[in-house]
Amino acid sequence: MDGYDKKEELENNEAEREEIFSKVVRAGKRTYFLDVKATRRNDYYLTITESKKRFNRDGRHYFEKHKIFLYKEDFEKFADNLTEVIEYIKANAPEPDALEDSDTRDTKLETETVEGYSSGVDFDDLSNTQE
Repeated sequence: MDGYDKKEELENNEAEREEIFSKVVRAGKRTYFLDVKATRRNDYYLTITESKKRFNRDGRHYFEKHKIFLYKEDFEKFADNLTEVIEYIKANAPEPDALEDSDTRDTKLETETVEGYSSGVDFDDLSNTQE
């Protein structure tokens, strides 16, 4: 099965996939879900989901989400390059006062392991709930 077929299989059947391990990272207005899942063949992969709460003009909220599938054969390359990019940013980024994007300023990062957590949440369903 080539990479495209594998991706299509995972996307089409992701809701059925067993979650093995999950972490939640709360970062200001964003929440990241890091989920280890297993395919039918018991091959593990990682999904990274970014969720942001947004508001319609009428004031009702909805969740905007973006999802990345990361396959086992790419873990090392991904981790190496992510580490390199983070180190570059730490060494070369301007001071926080110089940043104009308030979404990136003063972001407190919280990471937690959640037992029994399922990121199989239908974010569209969440947009219909009242606070």
